[in-house]
Amino acid sequence: MFDYERASNNTARIIREVDGKRRKHPVYRFYDKEGDYICEVRYGDAAANALQRGLWTHSINGLKYFDSVTNGWIDYSHNLVLVKLFSHALVSTSAGHELALEKIKEDIESQKTKYGLKR
Repeated sequence: MFDYERASNNTARIIREVDGKRRKHPVYRFYDKEGDYICEVRYGDAAANALQRGLWTHSINGLKYFDSVTNGWIDYSHNLVLVKLFSHALVSTSAGHELALEKIKEDIESQKTKYGLKR
């Protein structure tokens, strides 16, 4: 989970970048007093993809501004399939969400059976 309050309190420098990677619109990158990356805000006109605008952070670069919702029990940092799952879920319909959820529930039940956790 991104700690917005901590990030906001620790922001020491904001850099506006307009060049790079076929960028048409500016990106504002936020850094703390140690020069560590916190997050960025991307802008665009009506032609820009709405999912590519707004507050962004590259979690691996802004790691000190994230807290684990599982207290470190589950580490998502290298689970690229999970990242892809979330990215697809953001643009799919609720019907697609329901189908995916059923498959995930089936997988959880099979794990319970496999490890003797099912009662």
